[in-house]
Amino acid sequence: MTDYERFSEQGQAPQGRGLGFVLAFLAIGVGIGAAAGLLFAPGEGKKTRRILKRKYEDALEAFEDFRESAEEILGRGGEWAESARSRGEEWAEAARSKVAPFRKAIRR
Repeated sequence: MTDYERFSEQGQAPQGRGLGFVLAFLAIGVGIGAAAGLLFAPGEGKKTRRILKRKYEDALEAFEDFRESAEEILGRGGEWAESARSRGEEWAEAARSKVAPFRKAIRR
């Protein structure tokens, strides 16, 4: 059965590889690229190590900034969800109190 037939049969594209599979190959590619870059680097060893150390520190700083931003966004999302939940409960209670007399009348 071709992918086209599977797509038309299921109404969606067939499942491919997972995210872990893609990330594993990405990491392998980055590692190979870094190794090739070190092997063919035009600078001296000391200079190359200094540059790599700076770039590593910059990457750590960028990751830390990203982590802090993500924590802030998650915190705001939690606050928003809690606010929405409490408003929903209030609305549901108001709706129940308005519907209660009708429910009693229907049961009789």
